[in-house]
Amino acid sequence: MDCRDFGKKAGAGKDTKYIVLAGNPNVGKTAIFNGLTGAYGDVSNFPGTTVDTCYGRIGRDIIIDTPGAYGISSFTGEEKLVRDLVLSADVVINVVDAARLERDLFLTLHLIDLGIPVVVALNMADETARYGLKIDICLLEDVLGVPVVPTVAVDKRGLGGLAERLPEARRGVRDPALARRLAEMARELGTSEAMALLLLEGDATTAGVLDLPPGTERMPLYRKRRERVNEIVRLVSGGSESTGGFLDNLGHIMIRPLTGFPIMVLAMALVYLLVGVFFAQVVVDFTEGWLMEGFYEPLVRSALAAYVDLDSPAGEILAGRFGLLTMAVTYVLGLLTPLVVGFFLVLSVLEDCGYLPRVAILTDRLLAVIGLNGLSVIPLVLGFGCITAAVITTRLLPSDRERRIAVFLLSLAVPCSAQLALVTAIMARQGSAYFLLYGLIILTVMTAAGVALSRILPGEPAPLLMDLPPLRLPRLDNVLVKTRMRSWHFLKEAFPLFVGGALFLSLLKVTGALDSIQSCLEPVTVGWLNLPRESAAAFIMGFIRREFGPAGMINFPMTEGQTFVLMLTLTLFVPCIASVMVIFKERGWKEGVLIWISVLVLAFLVGGLAARLLGALSGIGGSAAPLLMTGVVALALAGVLAVSNLGKRI
Repeated sequence: MDCRDFGKKAGAGKDTKYIVLAGNPNVGKTAIFNGLTGAYGDVSNFPGTTVDTCYGRIGRDIIIDTPGAYGISSFTGEEKLVRDLVLSADVVINVVDAARLERDLFLTLHLIDLGIPVVVALNMADETARYGLKIDICLLEDVLGVPVVPTVAVDKRGLGGLAERLPEARRGVRDPALARRLAEMARELGTSEAMALLLLEGDATTAGVLDLPPGTERMPLYRKRRERVNEIVRLVSGGSESTGGFLDNLGHIMIRPLTGFPIMVLAMALVYLLVGVFFAQVVVDFTEGWLMEGFYEPLVRSALAAYVDLDSPAGEILAGRFGLLTMAVTYVLGLLTPLVVGFFLVLSVLEDCGYLPRVAILTDRLLAVIGLNGLSVIPLVLGFGCITAAVITTRLLPSDRERRIAVFLLSLAVPCSAQLALVTAIMARQGSAYFLLYGLIILTVMTAAGVALSRILPGEPAPLLMDLPPLRLPRLDNVLVKTRMRSWHFLKEAFPLFVGGALFLSLLKVTGALDSIQSCLEPVTVGWLNLPRESAAAFIMGFIRREFGPAGMINFPMTEGQTFVLMLTLTLFVPCIASVMVIFKERGWKEGVLIWISVLVLAFLVGGLAARLLGALSGIGGSAAPLLMTGVVALALAGVLAVSNLGKRI
């Protein structure tokens, strides 16, 4: 990818300059991008959230945000993308964490060695006091030979000064011997000094472009660059050393298994209380039950009755069971809105405080059981927000093998935020025994599928290499903005689809086609799953969006066992149309169709087995059947873990 590709999209002129933001993960590039352009991106203290590049304008110039990278080479997909953009840039804004110079200046020196005009944004400058650091910014600017501007991007401090100093961007101070060598190579090869450096460092893409064998001097060059970084840090910090505070000590405690897992359990319990109890029950009972069903729907029906016979096809479409003005509006505004807002609010807090990367480190060895590493927790966690976005995020995983496993598990056993909130609300009414059994079966299915794929697909999980950001108090303004933007984006997308789904079902109902489809599905819904024949509507709606299925059956009269089986099957059901299309795009049509069919078969298979086992245990233990079944599933999970050689892996 070239910077000029963005220029074509933005209609750039001949005088347009291309400015690229480059830096390590979690240094605030996107916050600086937002502040300079006035645009909004997803600002998260969580590695992996910047997947696609964003671009905006500063006057006539174009500025491009990039994923976090530790160097300009081709070790990872992110580094390849950053390399291509940096090499084609007119100016690079190198964003550096002021409290982590020893880490971030390595990339700074790499950019300077490439001979590209650079401006350094010394971000999070307010945190140096927290770590007991004193940085001589003027000395740092002299040593590097490029402008250095202290910023606090989240407060928009220093961004004006950064924009003013962009015209001062220049090539920095390089090692004289290296500079002479690169100049000679550039003349001999007829290329740039940047390409010459990458060739020396063994960059395969650069070697291919120049039609030369890759160099073998990466490690000597890296070691010398590391020595220069250490010397610069010693000079500009005056020998002051970083000291940790309470949050730093707490962050270390969170990644130790003995203390980290109890903290993680408490954190997940708190998430459940907030999302599953407060938002899914207290808030929804008010918005859906009291407000929408108590006032809105009677008002709509009484108003329509004056003009339309409610028993006619038009009345059924507008205000019937799947009515456009009743069910569609009630579920979107009364049910989905509070649940989605609540979920994104909690997720944004977890991201902003820096806790999710610690969960990744903590779960790395556990995820190895299913053929993944801890980095996979990123798409898995994001999947609880949106499967479509999570599938795209699997690009971050280091191998195609891990991307394949992650996409399948996301399609099978990870419910999106709307579906999770609805299922949580419904299962919470069934009691703790059913809720525990539901979660345990989902975990068992996910583990078994992951273990099977890990055994079938060749290769081993790649080692986890993740930057650990500092633990911070979440910023209220950032959390609220992210929650608002994510919720609005979801609801804006969901509302027309929900209306379309409601219209589709209403037309099926008034034409009698719904009865025909339900009859065709009876061998599965009634004969295999032991559900009412009307439950076929939930699966039909589920093809459109995953949350439509449970939403359409939320108040349908069923036994506790039937409700449990339906929610379990719908959770394992195929993802929504949007997710399926992204899966096809990421994995190809053949693999996408195979994933879709496999998930569909597994969902009905697991649902039917659960219905039969629950029915058999009900005859033995009566109301204790869910607890008895929980024991059976726990034994099955233990068997799966034994097969996976868990003990050897951890």
